[in-house]
Amino acid sequence: MATTLSDGFDTDVLVVGTGPMGGTTALALATYGVRVDAVSKWNAVANTPRAHISNQRAVEVLRDLGVEDEARLRATPWDQMGDTLFTTSLAGPEVARLRTWGTGDERAGDYLLGSPCPMLDLPQPLLEPILVNNAMARGARISFNVEYIGALQDAEGVTVTLNNLLTGVPFERRARFLVGADGARSQVANDIGLNLVGELARAGTVYAHFKADLSSYVAHRPSILHWIMNPAGGFGEIGMGLIRAVRPWNEWIAGWGFDMSKGEADVSHENALEKIRTLVGDPALQVEFLSVAPWYVNRAYATEYRSGRIFCGGDAVHRHPPSSGLGSNTSIQDGFNLAWKLAFAVRGDAGLGLLRSYSDERAPVGRQVVERANQSRVDYAPLRACFATVGEDDPVSAGLQKLNAPTREGAAVRAALKEALILKNDEFNAQGIEMNQRYISGAVIVDADADEEHFVRDRALYLQATTRPGAKLPHTWLVNRSGVRISTLDIAGKGKFSLWTGLSGQAWRGAAETLDAAWLRLIVVGECDTRDPYCHWAGVSEIAEAGAILVRPDGYVAWRKRSDVWDVEEATGLLQIALRTILDCGEI
Repeated sequence: MATTLSDGFDTDVLVVGTGPMGGTTALALATYGVRVDAVSKWNAVANTPRAHISNQRAVEVLRDLGVEDEARLRATPWDQMGDTLFTTSLAGPEVARLRTWGTGDERAGDYLLGSPCPMLDLPQPLLEPILVNNAMARGARISFNVEYIGALQDAEGVTVTLNNLLTGVPFERRARFLVGADGARSQVANDIGLNLVGELARAGTVYAHFKADLSSYVAHRPSILHWIMNPAGGFGEIGMGLIRAVRPWNEWIAGWGFDMSKGEADVSHENALEKIRTLVGDPALQVEFLSVAPWYVNRAYATEYRSGRIFCGGDAVHRHPPSSGLGSNTSIQDGFNLAWKLAFAVRGDAGLGLLRSYSDERAPVGRQVVERANQSRVDYAPLRACFATVGEDDPVSAGLQKLNAPTREGAAVRAALKEALILKNDEFNAQGIEMNQRYISGAVIVDADADEEHFVRDRALYLQATTRPGAKLPHTWLVNRSGVRISTLDIAGKGKFSLWTGLSGQAWRGAAETLDAAWLRLIVVGECDTRDPYCHWAGVSEIAEAGAILVRPDGYVAWRKRSDVWDVEEATGLLQIALRTILDCGEI
């Protein structure tokens, strides 16, 4: 159902915020042909490199929305993200290295097998323009210097009060739906009374964003993340400061902890320069400061993401430290999950009940992410204990002596260090945490005879591909009529449901033709554009050749029929019931 400006609404969806969640929501809705406005109280996109790791699932979303190539051009590529280094300073002796981001020899194959998309290091000031510019190019209206004031919703829509910060003149916009992507101090979430569980400002950190050529310290051992085991890191005799590459190897973030009980952090350039020089190990280093500011560690998540026609996502509903690199990735996926559902509701292709599934699916993920990120901070304790000493005038030298002692005690410390590094795989090589989400909602129909899923390997570390309803469609390579490899993920999505079957599944062709829905695409694996010469689809599909898998626009499996169906009438009836249930519609 097409909508026009004469329908009484200024827009179909109004998004507050243009960060990873708001930008993704606006881009997806514009791509789907939905009228969308996005506003930001700031005068531009992010100007500090907050989030930076883009995991495989987030890059898959960018791929589906047609902006992966642009993201790759701007990002530090996967193979350059390197090891994570634990060292006494950039110039000083190393303590340990960990193969990270799946780049190690023992894990790279898992990452290549699991997705057509590599991980990327894409700082937020580079990510946000990709989302916003492409959203505008596809029809979204983006307004900066516009502040959200409040909203009143009714049975038909939401009246949103905004303020033009340049003129000081308030104004109203009428939308069918409102999305609050306005960050960790979300006014939208506060206005609709979302229940936030947890604790804010658990610890304090200072981050200094600066420019300096540090290539002589790092170019020979590329790494975007360096943990500095040095008193300058804060938190006791051996803290863990941070040197993070923003753009290799001349733009950086340095981070160190401060004691919140002693008051506000010292954010002077003089103090920051002293800290950076110690963390780098160069007492004469000169830097160009871009910003110095405190940041506080949160452990808080919302138990519900919506109230009526108003939805929230991103940092508005999950607030946590950057450990595990889950922040912007989860926010991007929030937006992608919500956008297709809003599009179907706006067009009248789905009932409003479909929108309940957004919170049902994403709130458990948000909680998982908050707990995982905070646990990753805790999991540094065993590694720190291997190096820490008590009462030493020079704790760094003492720690190195303890670690390298050719004694029985030294051997025990080194064995403990090995175990401490293994524990950190749950942060740095956690493909399972990033890709093993299982949705449970009204937009997923579980197999009638389904047993509880058994994970063959560690669920946190390893992706387990499956077509179980609620899981993401597995990636495997098919081949088109030109002989070019194409991922299953490239065939699914793009704002449409897809119905997958094999060459013998002609009954499903008849069912799809009977329904004649513009938003449903039939995929017959084995035909000229979807050949399976590797015979991999047969292994990952988990269905008979004349069975079927119904995949949602966000790439998640909604329903499947594992056994063969030969009769068109039976296939049509099964598909109609499934779609009617998922979309909360009276008729399909």
